[in-house]
Amino acid sequence: MVIPTNADFFRLCHEDHEFKMAARFWTGGIQFEIGETLIGVSLVDGEVVEGPLEVEDGVITVRGPVEIWDQVRSANPPRFLNDINIAAGQGGLRWEGDRLTWWQYLPAIQRAVELIRLPELEKAAALIEGRGHGTFDAPRGRYLHLELDGLDHRIYFEEAGEGIPILLQHTAGSHGVQWRHLLECAAITERFRLIAYDLPFHGKSVPPTGREWWAEEYRLEGEFLRSVPLAICDALSLDRPIFMGCSVGGLLALDLAHKHPDVFRAVISLEGALHVGGNLGSLEGFWHPKVSNESKARMMEGLTAPSSPIAYRKETIQSYAAGWPPVFIGDLWYYIAEYDLRGKAQEIDTSKIGVHIFSGEYDFSATVEKGREAHEAIAGSTFTEMHGMGHFPMSENPEEFIKYLEPVLQLIGSKN
Repeated sequence: MVIPTNADFFRLCHEDHEFKMAARFWTGGIQFEIGETLIGVSLVDGEVVEGPLEVEDGVITVRGPVEIWDQVRSANPPRFLNDINIAAGQGGLRWEGDRLTWWQYLPAIQRAVELIRLPELEKAAALIEGRGHGTFDAPRGRYLHLELDGLDHRIYFEEAGEGIPILLQHTAGSHGVQWRHLLECAAITERFRLIAYDLPFHGKSVPPTGREWWAEEYRLEGEFLRSVPLAICDALSLDRPIFMGCSVGGLLALDLAHKHPDVFRAVISLEGALHVGGNLGSLEGFWHPKVSNESKARMMEGLTAPSSPIAYRKETIQSYAAGWPPVFIGDLWYYIAEYDLRGKAQEIDTSKIGVHIFSGEYDFSATVEKGREAHEAIAGSTFTEMHGMGHFPMSENPEEFIKYLEPVLQLIGSKN
């Protein structure tokens, strides 16, 4: 694969508006060591300048063998080499430089890698036509007051369809908009009542007014998280609904199957696992006041599949950029530190509650291997590997996701 020259790299970065927006105010530079070839650009207060890198501080270097770079730079990179943040961590490349600078300018570094790739896949690059002016979407939104943890919470939810209820739980740090494509799918809403809600502090579910939450560290704990869908079921008088969640919601699905099998007829766990784990202390960029939400959002794009439509990939991460800064790292308390069904999942009785696990090929967090492990631990569960999909199947590639989902919905519907 041809390696760009320094002049080529300068031109690509200098002419790319997305790169320049991501590199705003950066004084330093980027160097890519591709085998024995070194290319780089300098930046002064966000402006791309010609000439060799002369500033020692603020320079990020990513290096590795040509054969790894060739995969990273391919039009459709393999899993775990599709994003430089992952590839430079465990994919065979390595990066050097100031850790805070890496966090702050990860979106610019990621964009620089994209600029030296082969042309993007036609499918992924295509934009998507919107609807006509004045057209209403299917779901209707309402606010529901729930007593949670002794306080009144104003919970926003949207619903569409009739039939067996399905509660839809979004991922950590995001909100219910992730389910908008399913809410528009007539083939599903003709048989199922879809209810997508925003967790407290997320989306339109504003914080409770009964305590000084602004003076507290936000932390999503399992007991509280489990109480939300249970309270919604009670308030809306739902008769044994289905629960479907993704990421933190995918873990919650298995948690509910273990602890509340009498409430739900089935759970659908998207990107589920017995245990994800990790080191919250290493994620200082998720909470550092000098790192914007933009970096967190761009990190999430690295968990999507490169073949997913780019318009939907960008839409998926926009909700992360728009969220309350403490909420993502706070949600990860449950996802990384607390949740653990190892040694317990075998207690789930699938004769009482159906368990269906889906894992996306490109999910680096709750990997296909982790999803399959959960399936093997829960006798009678089903497992689906979604090829060419990432961590956010319902929002990054809804058309393909619905194809995977339909057989499971038919199976659940046939048993009730």
